[in-house]
Amino acid sequence: MNSRSLDNAFDKIEDVYDVRFSYQDDIINDFKITLKREQRTLNQVLFELQLQTKLTFEIIGQRYIVVYKLKNNTNIEKLDRIVITSYLTKGISKNKNGSYQLIPSSLGVLPGLTEPDVLESIQLLPGVVSPNETASGFLVRGGKMDQNRLVWDGINMYHKGHLFGMISPFNPNATKNITFINKGTHPRYGERASSVISMTTTTKIENKFKAQLGFNGINGDAYIEAPIIKDKLAIQASVRSSYTNTYQSYTFEKLADKVFESTKIKNGDNPDNSFDFLDYNIKLNYKPNAQNNFYASAISIDNQLDYTVSDTESKETFNDRMSIKNSGYGLGWTKLWSANLKQHTAAYFSEYKLNYNFITSEGGEQTSDFEKRNVIFDSGISSEIDWEINSNNRATFGYQYVLKDVGYAFLNTTNLAFILDEDKTVVQTHSVYGNYDYKNPKLFDITVGARATYFKELEAFRFEPRLLLYKNLFKNVKLQISAEIKNQIISEIDETIISDLSLENRVWRLANGNEFPIINSKQVSAGFIYTTNGWTIDIDNYYKTLDRITALSLGFLNPENSRFNLGEQNIYGVDLFLKKRFNGFNTWVSYSFNNSKSKFDALNGNNYFNSRSNVRHAFSTSLSYKLSNFQIALGWRWQTGKPYTESVAGEDGLEFNSGINTKRLPDYHRLDFSSTYKFKFSKTSKLRAKVGLSIRNVYNKTNFISREYRGNNNFNGDIETIDKFSLGFTPNLMFRLYW
Repeated sequence: MNSRSLDNAFDKIEDVYDVRFSYQDDIINDFKITLKREQRTLNQVLFELQLQTKLTFEIIGQRYIVVYKLKNNTNIEKLDRIVITSYLTKGISKNKNGSYQLIPSSLGVLPGLTEPDVLESIQLLPGVVSPNETASGFLVRGGKMDQNRLVWDGINMYHKGHLFGMISPFNPNATKNITFINKGTHPRYGERASSVISMTTTTKIENKFKAQLGFNGINGDAYIEAPIIKDKLAIQASVRSSYTNTYQSYTFEKLADKVFESTKIKNGDNPDNSFDFLDYNIKLNYKPNAQNNFYASAISIDNQLDYTVSDTESKETFNDRMSIKNSGYGLGWTKLWSANLKQHTAAYFSEYKLNYNFITSEGGEQTSDFEKRNVIFDSGISSEIDWEINSNNRATFGYQYVLKDVGYAFLNTTNLAFILDEDKTVVQTHSVYGNYDYKNPKLFDITVGARATYFKELEAFRFEPRLLLYKNLFKNVKLQISAEIKNQIISEIDETIISDLSLENRVWRLANGNEFPIINSKQVSAGFIYTTNGWTIDIDNYYKTLDRITALSLGFLNPENSRFNLGEQNIYGVDLFLKKRFNGFNTWVSYSFNNSKSKFDALNGNNYFNSRSNVRHAFSTSLSYKLSNFQIALGWRWQTGKPYTESVAGEDGLEFNSGINTKRLPDYHRLDFSSTYKFKFSKTSKLRAKVGLSIRNVYNKTNFISREYRGNNNFNGDIETIDKFSLGFTPNLMFRLYW
């Protein structure tokens, strides 16, 4: 083995000895090692590496090797819980509890991405699909988009995507760790019925100044980590902004074509529009001594749209203005009472505001103004005690208080102001939870947890048990079983829109105990994991039910009235993942089967019908290769089309006589490509760089991804069919500097 970087040496050792390394990137940076080509055992290789790097290598479970500095081995227990490393690629692992761990700074190249977009990376995992081809519009095991909880440094986040969902609003360069949970959720997490995505920034007190600067076809960003007081106080900050108001690249034009199709903006000819975004976050980490850690974190996400189009024949002017902001603040304190007992206490505040105006003017005079408002104030405090009783027993206890204040309003002003619809609800919740982990390598590992919540204003109590079972059946075969009950009080509703902008037509609202009840979810799953000689097979079966869900039935589907209907949803699915590594190549195949049925009062004759989230089959595969600092990946996706409600032309316009969601859109497929290359400007320089190229939809397939109906705002209005299509051939370039 010639002189090479340590991470490249790890790749070669993994292929030769069928092992997997777990480490933090900053530990191995800048290491070069040299080994003569000769026959060695694995232990002999690790001994040579230890001599050259002064790092410590610990073999766990005969296959997993933890790498750490001798003075810092605090993460060994956490790494011990990893079942599969490099799940899709390097930087993604699967844990014993069924959750996934993503480290953006360590991620290998993924097809279609030059940078590790937080939400799009998750969409490549089994059981996750995005029928609308957006970063934020993903469905987890048949659940709805609003059933996915997003948490940033302990702060609940409600705005999910820049450019109306096309780009994740969370800067991947500032995100150090992502935990994705789709089953067997720890009882500290409540509030949503489907999944949890918990994102955290660095908790390290950095004693060296680090910085990154980069740009791509949409935005530019900067990131820094800097010490303030050595070993005591450090700051992390990032900012990212679109430059679309200055220059609109080909990449942006392709995204905008998809976002604005079937709207006035798509059909208008006014180039002087404003459409931009900005996000930033700041975090202070303070460590006064070995027993105490404090942090203060802030995040802001801002999207703006201001577009005007004129009708030369009617001399009318139409102006769409939209502002979407989500800001959050968090404080945290971790106290190490003893080697086996620690406590984490936190507080947060999150504010979400959506303001939309559709203004019509004639001859310079305003004639009407349609307004839409959605506001969320979400705050909470919590404290959790983690007690490691011994190496095989661990207990967690916690308390959470959360206050949610949510309101929305739809107003229309012509000569007078009319309230079309409005609501304002406040709910306080008190939750206590406990979790117990028992490990017995000879028998099984079991986790039993429970969460009890009281919703004060709703005068409702909910109990949520959780169960995880893990068992090594044979040398290379592992069994995972999970069960959980979850409840959700905040969700999104779709409203009919007077304007034909038709972009952010979802608004958040709270359960009120009447027409909007608390949503209940139950899920059980069971599966096997098989690993040997570079092969990984992971299969999981699940059954999930959702009760007390709501749907807005428009007049053309329910002739009697337009109202909210209560219903239920039953989902059965299978997730299958297969991976093989060989000679620098990494290839994987993912398949998900999902059969989701819904039933609502007074709809479809009270009979079950296909849910809109019922993407029956989803298949993806990828082949990637890494050679030194060069990486390349090719990936293909295929999935069945979404169900939709068929319409036919009648004497009085469109008619709906065939039932709900009885037809399916055509199958969807596309090919994606990505490539990145890392390099130094000189052997002595600490300045490093990375360049990347990605292409989505290489063969420019036009995919039919959505059919919706617009209109029915009044009894005399015509109903219009809105068809939406996928991204076309969309390249993107990336360049980053590190120092």
